[in-house]
Amino acid sequence: MPNNSTKILLLITLVGGVLVSVSSNSWLGAWIGLEINLMSFIPLMSNIKNMYNTEASLKYFIIQVLASATLLFLVTMKTLTEDLFSFDSNLYTSMIICTPLLLKSGAAPLHWWFPGVMEGLSWENCALLMTVQKAAPLMLMSYLIEINAFTLSIILLSTIVGSIGGLNQTSMRKILTYSSINHTGWMLIALTTSENLWLVYFTIYSMLALTVVSAIKLSGVSFINQTMMTNKETTLMKFMMFTSLLSLGGLPPFLGFLPKWIVIQAMITNNMAPLATVVVVTSLITLYYYLKISYSSFMILNTEPKWNLKFHKNKSTKNMSALALSTISLTGMAACSIISNIN
Repeated sequence: MPNNSTKILLLITLVGGVLVSVSSNSWLGAWIGLEINLMSFIPLMSNIKNMYNTEASLKYFIIQVLASATLLFLVTMKTLTEDLFSFDSNLYTSMIICTPLLLKSGAAPLHWWFPGVMEGLSWENCALLMTVQKAAPLMLMSYLIEINAFTLSIILLSTIVGSIGGLNQTSMRKILTYSSINHTGWMLIALTTSENLWLVYFTIYSMLALTVVSAIKLSGVSFINQTMMTNKETTLMKFMMFTSLLSLGGLPPFLGFLPKWIVIQAMITNNMAPLATVVVVTSLITLYYYLKISYSSFMILNTEPKWNLKFHKNKSTKNMSALALSTISLTGMAACSIISNIN
């Protein structure tokens, strides 16, 4: 992990690469933005003192280079046959160009690298990988995506794999990984409906993912069984972590239910009720394992060992920021409902 000044520079170029990619008027410019983003994220991931971080950064680099090379080849072929400065494509061209972008964003069935990479990263980099790194590929897919058999199969696979894959996991990182894959399916549905809807979903999802990661990092938890071994001083952190997890899963009346509610309404309006039924059922499966963790930790197995004397002192700033984010996720849905009723 680089020092603070280098980290700030890399984060600026990371966001700059996303902005270059989404504001480009050609596929070559979009590819350059993706490469700037990748070259900024790799140094943030790697750490010479941690073998797992280095392994994860190498895995991520190989996958992203494969996707970038494929995208550049396809863009070159598109230039020879059609037009470089045009995002308009026919059905087969859009399907082919979407494939490396789906690989970059970690959507099923091109998700095989995602859990392994997440398992070796620090919590800050996990948050970046689940949020910022998905923005550019998904935005580029919005130029191409349409309702067809290919898109529907990707949506169904992402939601199903994301829900079932997290059922037998004990690592918090892998649970968040499969939740992210499930949310990617929801975001693809939002993209087929409206870019504004996708922007709302992505913004709320990013905020909730950041809330969950902040709470988990402050709790010092990496596996499910560690959530059951907390003392009285960390009860607030534990409450924040699980309420944020339930919000991320889409349980009403938390804020995470709002974007899913809007997407379901859009699907029903567009006569996509069967698809809406499937994605709601898969979302219920993700809620099942979130509720299973939360209920067992709060009610049944609520142990407070005397030997666990770890107390989170001198972290008041981090505690307050995590508490503020958790409060937004708790009260956001109620606030939105009041505003909509007033209007």
